[in-house]
Amino acid sequence: MKDDAEPVILDDPGRIKALSHPLRRRILHRLRAHGPATSTTIGEVLGANTGTTSYHLRQLEKYGFIEEIPERSAGRERWWRPAAAPRDLRLPDPATVAPEDRAVLDELIRVAHAEDMELFRRLPAEYERDRAWARLSRGFAHMTEEGLVEFYEAYIRLLHEHGHRREDAPPGARPVHIRLFTLPADED
Repeated sequence: MKDDAEPVILDDPGRIKALSHPLRRRILHRLRAHGPATSTTIGEVLGANTGTTSYHLRQLEKYGFIEEIPERSAGRERWWRPAAAPRDLRLPDPATVAPEDRAVLDELIRVAHAEDMELFRRLPAEYERDRAWARLSRGFAHMTEEGLVEFYEAYIRLLHEHGHRREDAPPGARPVHIRLFTLPADED
């Protein structure tokens, strides 16, 4: 497997489609944040029936995002965990996506945007409740394209340096949502 710190472009339309379903994204997040679970336990937490969660778990498995834990599974009860995956999974340049696959990429972007908007909606309350963990910063700068790429790559390096997978996290670590986006401001 490639070094998990190396960027990997998510360019397989099937994998993009697998990640564009909101319930699959919630299932994957749940497994990454809270560890292994069964279809039943995930369904209870997410408010979905076991048949639905089983189907979506199999889709996530098919595209390599999760894997069964055979040593914990028995009979019909199957335990799932996130699969070893790159920590830097990036979307493809839209110009490189085949026209027939563009709708799938657009849907993934739309679903991810909706998730981010929900996080932004929660931010004020979380900031008041837990300032040690809810941090925010805004910035503005003039950058060249090359400078922006360097800034982004430095940010990713910092994330890898200070962030951990759940199974490798030190005592006291918590799952934390982290977002970075940049937009040109010359149209404001």
